[in-house]
Amino acid sequence: MDQATLVVPDIGAANEAIAALKAANLQRIVALFAVFPEYGDRRFVISSPSLDQTHPLRAQDKVAEILAGRFVYRLPIIMVLPEKNPIIRTVRAFNSKVRVAPGGIIHLGSRVFGDRYVDDLQIIQV
Repeated sequence: MDQATLVVPDIGAANEAIAALKAANLQRIVALFAVFPEYGDRRFVISSPSLDQTHPLRAQDKVAEILAGRFVYRLPIIMVLPEKNPIIRTVRAFNSKVRVAPGGIIHLGSRVFGDRYVDDLQIIQV
């Protein structure tokens, strides 16, 4: 399936969303754009140990409350993953070797992350 190239407004909206999450005292935020084959579209993936790790709906509600619809047209669907998710663990391990500069992006393309294949992955923040 063809995917559009990520454009600058997406990154700007992602950085604004990350700033809003930080302002709400979320710690150690992982933020990335990913295209999963089972969905076929780009997702804005967020993880933080400050979010509920055992109840995904509560974590999703907390993020929705913080962002309060401000980025509805500028961000793709938001997906909240727990810290123990293999994708988040793999991204954190990758970041310990190759640092993501503040405001920088690392494009990793398609590969297996943890236990899941991802068509495209771009790390925004770790």
